[in-house]
Amino acid sequence: MITSYTRIAGQSLDRLAALSDGIFAVVMTLLVLDLRVPVMDGHEHGEHPLWHAGMWSSEREVWHALMEVGPHVLPYAISFMTLGIFWIAQQTQFNHFARTDRNLTWIHLVFLAVVSLMPFSTGLLSEYVTYRIPFVLYWLNLLFLGLMMLVSLRYARRAGLLKAEATDEVLVAQRRRVYFYQVCYAAAVALCVVNTYVSMVALILLQLASALAPPIPPFNRY
Repeated sequence: MITSYTRIAGQSLDRLAALSDGIFAVVMTLLVLDLRVPVMDGHEHGEHPLWHAGMWSSEREVWHALMEVGPHVLPYAISFMTLGIFWIAQQTQFNHFARTDRNLTWIHLVFLAVVSLMPFSTGLLSEYVTYRIPFVLYWLNLLFLGLMMLVSLRYARRAGLLKAEATDEVLVAQRRRVYFYQVCYAAAVALCVVNTYVSMVALILLQLASALAPPIPPFNRY
């Protein structure tokens, strides 16, 4: 009897989890590269600011330079929390998988590919924080992350890859969370029509709420 390769490929859940941990670690580290150390006038020419401006003048220059980094801090904080939230979401799914197969493994590889786009969408957002297009692209990044989480749950259920304790109530709880926050993300990004900074503050408040995990209203359908 001939065994199909697709039947035996990609069945190691442990290896998939290890790959996921590695990619999340790298991507979360790459986010900080957008926070560049500011260079003050004089430093770029090899001078020490105390030699030409005095102590108090130099301190003011430092604060002024740090203020230029400010617009990059909020996107970094939002994305770091976002990646932490989706890492927990993926680990929650892994905890309810009895095993995996080639298709489910590829679903999570696509999910990790979307994760790896976060430094780009974050850098675009922090560099052009007053424009709306970066917010829309950032929202699309969040949308596809949530979509892949839903696809993973649906496939795992249909393929019989879930543990016995992964009851309908457990699956509904996971889906409800994805639906709720995706709607909230869309609403937060829509605020960029009013003001992009308002939209950014709304996003970071949403991520804080998600991290604190308040109860989510039930839905009749899932």
